[in-house]
Amino acid sequence: MRFAIFGLTVSSSWGNGHATLWRGLIRALTRLGHQIVFFERDVPYYANNRDLHRLEGDAELILYPEWESVAGRAKAEVRRADVALVTSYCPDALAAAALIADHAPALSVFYDLDTPVTLARLGAGEPVAYLPEHGLGDFDLVLSYTGGEALRALRSRLGARRTAPLYGHVDPVQHRPAAPAEPFRGDISYLGTYAADRQQALETLFIGPARQRPEQRFVLGGANYPPDFPWTHNIFFVKHLPPPDHPSFFCSSRLTLNVTRRDMAEMGWCPSGRLFEASACGVAVLSDWWEGLDAFFEPGSEVLIARDTADAVAALDLPAGEVQRMGAAARARVLDEHTSEHRARELVELLRDIGGSSTQASEPMLMAGE
Repeated sequence: MRFAIFGLTVSSSWGNGHATLWRGLIRALTRLGHQIVFFERDVPYYANNRDLHRLEGDAELILYPEWESVAGRAKAEVRRADVALVTSYCPDALAAAALIADHAPALSVFYDLDTPVTLARLGAGEPVAYLPEHGLGDFDLVLSYTGGEALRALRSRLGARRTAPLYGHVDPVQHRPAAPAEPFRGDISYLGTYAADRQQALETLFIGPARQRPEQRFVLGGANYPPDFPWTHNIFFVKHLPPPDHPSFFCSSRLTLNVTRRDMAEMGWCPSGRLFEASACGVAVLSDWWEGLDAFFEPGSEVLIARDTADAVAALDLPAGEVQRMGAAARARVLDEHTSEHRARELVELLRDIGGSSTQASEPMLMAGE
C-alpha cells in the first residue's frame, strides 16, 4: 500500500507524543513493504528542536512552509495513494481533509491521537481546529489512540461510520535495555512534557514522594515546565531528551513513573507511548490507574499501580530483585504484543478488511476494548 499522511510532526519529538509513534509505525510499515509520504508543516518550534531529518526505508518526509506551497504535491500524492490519512493537531487538517474528499480514489482515514482531549473540548463548546465542520462521517475509517467509550463517542458525536483503536506502541530497535548514564541516575524517573491537567497526579505520585524521601534522587525529564513548578532539592531536571537518549534515561533508575493526562485517564483505554517505551527497556513502571490498563499489562507482575502518595513511596521500598523481575516481565509482554510492527500489521489488516468488505458504511466496526 502507498500512504499519504498529513500529520502534526514526525521530525521533532519536542513537546509532543506524535513524533516517536509515527517514527516507529513508519519504520514498521516500510519493513512490511509499504510506501509512505508524510506531510508536515515546517513550524519554528519544531524546526528549532528537530531530531529527525529524513525517514528510513521507502518513506519521504515533506516539510512545507504553508499549505499553498505544497497543495499541488499533496493532490498528486493523494491521487496516487491507497490510503490518505489525516491526524489530530495537524495544522492543515481541514485543507487536507477537503483535498482527500475531492481527490482520493482510495481509503480515507482520520487518526485521532488525542481523542479524550478532542471530546472534552467538544463537550465544553470549544472549537477544535482539526475537525471538519460536518464531523468525521466522510472518512472510511476513524482510528483512535484511545479505545473504550472514546470509540462510541466518535460515532455518536462526530458521525464516524467505522471506528477502531490503534493504540500506542514501541520500536524495540530504538527502545531496549541500555547502560545507565550518570546524569540520569536516580531512584525513580519521570519523562513527560508538562501538562497542567497532569500536574495534580504528578504532585501526588512524584513530588509528594520526593518530599517524603529527601535522601533519594528523583529525576524529571521533559519540556515546557513553568518557572513556578514546585521543585524540591532532590528533584533533578533534564531538559528535553531526544528519543535516542530515552533508553539510558529509563535504565538509569530503578523505577520510572507513567502519568496519564486527566481527560485520557477518565476515559480509559489510553496507554501512553512512554509506558511501552520504558517497558521495552526492561525498566519497571509505576503507573496511575485507568480503566483498561490491565488489558495491556498485568498489575503487580508487569506494572505497579499507584493511586496515592503512599503507594508510590511503597514502590520505592520494593526489593531490587522484585523490581527487576517486573521490568523483565513487562519487556517480554511488550515484545509479544505491543511493538510498532504489531500495530502496523493491525492497521494494514483493518484497511484491507474495509477495502474488501461489503459491510454497509453505517455499520460500525466492533473492536477489543469497546
